[in-house]
Amino acid sequence: MSKENLQTENHETSSENPSDKIVELLGGLGDHYEFNYSTFHFDILPYIFYDKGKVHFYANKKSLEASGEYTFEHHHPVRTSDHAAPDLDLSITNLVAFQIIASVLLIFAFFKVAGKYKKNPTKAPSGFQNMMETLVLFVKNDIVKPNLDDNTSKKLLPYFLTLFFFILTINLLGMVPGGHASTGSLGLPLALAIIAFLVINIVAMVQSGVKHWFEHLLGGAPLFLAPLMIPLEIMGMFVKPFALTVRLFANMVAGHVVLYILIGLIFLFGLFMSPILVGFSIFIFFLEILVAFLQAYIFTMLTVIFVSLAVGHGHDEAHIH
Repeated sequence: MSKENLQTENHETSSENPSDKIVELLGGLGDHYEFNYSTFHFDILPYIFYDKGKVHFYANKKSLEASGEYTFEHHHPVRTSDHAAPDLDLSITNLVAFQIIASVLLIFAFFKVAGKYKKNPTKAPSGFQNMMETLVLFVKNDIVKPNLDDNTSKKLLPYFLTLFFFILTINLLGMVPGGHASTGSLGLPLALAIIAFLVINIVAMVQSGVKHWFEHLLGGAPLFLAPLMIPLEIMGMFVKPFALTVRLFANMVAGHVVLYILIGLIFLFGLFMSPILVGFSIFIFFLEILVAFLQAYIFTMLTVIFVSLAVGHGHDEAHIH
């Protein structure tokens, strides 16, 4: 074999380095403009921009490029004229599409269960209906009611049920082979935490009064300590949603990263280590299912507790479970 042929063969071998498979798998954790399921890519998601005072809508990537107004650089749309990004990108991305799928599944599930109750109100629930009722009662009786008074719990129960089931469904969609969990991206946990932040403070103002809410900023300290206490209390208000965001995001992405790395290592070590790596992968997969339920529970529970703490500052009789 000539020296040139040997160099060519070595170059081809290195270019097909199995470790590249790991990097490729980890790349699947990010967001994409096309709809991705497993190794399949579908150019079916719309591109929506608010740019230079106008709304631009394109049915897919092909129609966007055909318009001549925008092109792609580093997998992101930019203006053809100056290669700058649109002023506001409102496109439906892959992770947003999975959020829509989760919402549709939840709407279908609850309408199906509600239909069964209306049809046979006295019949004992079974199967899927029984599972849904068990989860609803769990959120109501074990998370919400022990931590909030009856009036607040009745008003906020729909929000907490929606929060729990939405996070749970999103997490479980990520466990479906080929699926994606939007909670593994920072955007969704942050959006849920911002909503929780608004709920916590609005409920505190309504239940305790605006005056008590401002007094809470003193943390019970004398007025002369206001310059010190108010900044600390305000910081604490923002730390709570930040903690919710990081907790949900980090726990969901960590399990997926470990699972993808274990699968990638199969390509690296081949058949020799594959039985052990497959065994570890199956273990992590089932552990991830447990984490999917656990993170939905923790996010909902912490939000309930934060609401209870905020309301409790204006009510001495508030009891936190």
